[in-house]
Amino acid sequence: MLLVINKNYRLLFTATAVSNLGDGISALAFPWLATLITRDPMLVALVAAATRLPWFLFAIPAGVITDRGNRQRLMVQADILRLLLTLGVVALILSGPALPLPDSDGQAFTLILGLCAAAFLLGSAEVIRDNAAQTALPSIVDKQHLEVANGQMWSIEQIMGQFVGPPLAGLLIAYAVPLPFAVDAVTFAIAAWCVWLIAMPARTAVKLPNGFWQQMREGMTWIYAHKLILRLAIMLGVLNMMHMITLTVLVLFSQEILGLGAAGFGILMTAEAAGGVLGGLFAPRIVARIGAGASLKIALVIMPFYYLLIALTSSAYVVAIALFIGMLAALLWNVVTVSLRQREIPDELLGRVNSIYRFFGWGTMPIGALIGGGLVALFEPELGRETALRLPFLVSAIGGFGLFVYGLIKLDLR
Repeated sequence: MLLVINKNYRLLFTATAVSNLGDGISALAFPWLATLITRDPMLVALVAAATRLPWFLFAIPAGVITDRGNRQRLMVQADILRLLLTLGVVALILSGPALPLPDSDGQAFTLILGLCAAAFLLGSAEVIRDNAAQTALPSIVDKQHLEVANGQMWSIEQIMGQFVGPPLAGLLIAYAVPLPFAVDAVTFAIAAWCVWLIAMPARTAVKLPNGFWQQMREGMTWIYAHKLILRLAIMLGVLNMMHMITLTVLVLFSQEILGLGAAGFGILMTAEAAGGVLGGLFAPRIVARIGAGASLKIALVIMPFYYLLIALTSSAYVVAIALFIGMLAALLWNVVTVSLRQREIPDELLGRVNSIYRFFGWGTMPIGALIGGGLVALFEPELGRETALRLPFLVSAIGGFGLFVYGLIKLDLR
């Protein structure tokens, strides 16, 4: 078993598990904290957008930094920075007014701006850390084990980030609002320590001869010449934008339509995580049996239905089933595409090409967050609050069907 025979992979796996526990806690705690400050969907969307905006701004430069620098040291430094920033959020909560704030409180906008600043800085550190981690994996795992390693990584991310983290966050935030962020800080400290212990193999080309901008252009030239990788990156951008359109309003949808509290919302998110766990474990077998191309098309045909299901229901149980199905499909997509990139991209270009890929794939997420909040704010006066909260899910379902048709025509992994 890979975890038993490969110590370096085991340490990276452990760091991923612990840091994703913290990410899962903050994934619920941040939007829930925003709703304790304000009920304005656009202000709640600003927090979600601030978290993902660094992927649009810094993804490509981060790739050059990853290829030029020590990937292990970058991961450690990013986790330490996230530790300090999360402690800053604790200080922000403790120094602010009692929560929840009344709707008319004039301090809401100032507090949201502070939360956005913390989310933006945390997201910036995440850009460096995640790019370095994904780029480092092929250095410590043989290529024939990449599907297994990526499947295990995606599974543990789902288990800790969505199966364990959100319900734990719900319990912690119900007990004390700053508590989930304090626990999050501890997880970043442990993750940094685990990564520091990895005996990372020496790289033959750490320092690249050309200047920063020339190195960036080399990555762009490579991905432009490989149309399949570029096409997958653009498709991921559309998928992630649709995901953020819905995820941004899901916390309000859960509170106002499903009638869930913090603990209930956390439990709801575990259903999504269960789909991710099964997807991570079984995706390599599915790919081996039916092929990578067919696997991607199956994932694409599933995704729009789970958005549509949520748009049409008021049942928490139905939403849980939909989230389970959607995440299973997402993990099938991820295992195929991440393994493909790690296998096809040369090591000396891996950081830069991965960062460009993520620029397309993740840079759309802040746009999606703003679209989600904007749809609710724009149509609420005309359609009513409930219908407006359902609208982002319907929009994403329509976009998902369009993307499936595009995939049928354009995707060829032979």
